[in-house]
Amino acid sequence: MMALFLLFFSGCTQTYYSAMEKVGIHKRDIMVDRVEDARDSQADAQKQFKSALEQFDSVVKLQETDLKKAYDKLNSGYENSLASAKEVSSSIDKVESVAEDLFDEWKRELKEYQNKELRDSSKQKLQMTQKRYKEMLTSMHRAEASMEPVLKIFHDNVLYLKHNLNAQAIGSLQSEFADLKGQIDVLIKEMNAAIMSSNAFIADIK
Repeated sequence: MMALFLLFFSGCTQTYYSAMEKVGIHKRDIMVDRVEDARDSQADAQKQFKSALEQFDSVVKLQETDLKKAYDKLNSGYENSLASAKEVSSSIDKVESVAEDLFDEWKRELKEYQNKELRDSSKQKLQMTQKRYKEMLTSMHRAEASMEPVLKIFHDNVLYLKHNLNAQAIGSLQSEFADLKGQIDVLIKEMNAAIMSSNAFIADIK
């Protein structure tokens, strides 16, 4: 069953590539678009996690005296952050998918060269592009991984507040704020590195 699914999926993907090539859009162009999408999703995630931290801060500082509203605010921040994290992961998966297909095609087409000098030049370009790609992907995955501890802290505190809707519960969240802020600072640093790496890769492959 899995083999049939993969065969079907592969067929759909190839049909998509063929249709795009007919209008002058090649795998390289698709890859650039997907790297740009991944970069943009990381930038959006940065903004969302910063916003969620601000919401958390306002709750622990007891700026919101309505406990139900305090919970709703914290939960909204968590849910939006979780959605952003999923979007980042999805965009990275799409980059990996087209990159694998692009490099496989590139390797196959090296065999079609008659001119050795041109083939060697193209092979060198392929190796350099793969190296840059691996560096970028490593940076993207570091940024992706940095979201997990933030989401865990957020989820724990949302659950705690849900089960203990009282001022004492909010007070107990104050000790979590510094840890959450520290994790978000790491996240932002990793996101910035991934965005810079994406921009460098885009400039190189275009």
